[in-house]
Amino acid sequence: MREVQTLNLKLVHGIKGDINANPISPRQVLVVRHEDIVELAIQPGELRENVVITGIESKNFVPGALINFDSGAAIRLTFHCEPCKRIAHLVKSLKVIQGRRGILGVVIKSGAIQVGSNCQIEPNRFPALSENVYERFLSFIKKVPSGKVVTYKQIIQAIGVDNSYMRVIPIYIKKTSLINYPIHRILDSKGNLITYIPNQKDKLESEGIKFLCAVNSASKKNEYFGVFPEYLYEDETIYLN
Repeated sequence: MREVQTLNLKLVHGIKGDINANPISPRQVLVVRHEDIVELAIQPGELRENVVITGIESKNFVPGALINFDSGAAIRLTFHCEPCKRIAHLVKSLKVIQGRRGILGVVIKSGAIQVGSNCQIEPNRFPALSENVYERFLSFIKKVPSGKVVTYKQIIQAIGVDNSYMRVIPIYIKKTSLINYPIHRILDSKGNLITYIPNQKDKLESEGIKFLCAVNSASKKNEYFGVFPEYLYEDETIYLN
């Protein structure tokens, strides 16, 4: 990471020029309070934050708050950034920095912010996203409408976790109620049906989804291995309101 004088924030994207920018991610921007890093004796940038703000009381700097900048740019804060091994060398224990590494957010209004820009914060403007990953998984799955599907990759992007969670999604699926959540609308990392979801193909076809298929040369049976791209759920506005 490098220090810059100006950041260009873009709606349904994140930070212009950021290789990690993603329209459906709840972690497009990491915001840290200057007062917190001073107390922790950590230099700006070492927490891998994108924006450092000052003059905001800790009681107002919470997930669900809205930060408005004088340029018109705005960031919705979503959930706390979890301490990780990349910053472990900065403190004696990661527990010291738990809940103090800053808060992640999404850009809800485009605009440029500069060193010295003024900002105001509106606490509790939006619902806070859960700090619990499984609860964020459940919340996202409930948003997938009839006639649409999502893949593992889309899920981990939308709930704000790294690719290592690809191994965890099957566990989440198995522990989730078939009655209360539409887990039949989930496809695996390759876009295929999931063998342990009962009657998945029938349920999806009843919602109007058509499948691609191929003939297994050994068994001479049809193997269903995915759906047409138009059935993929792609909502870039999920965290904008």
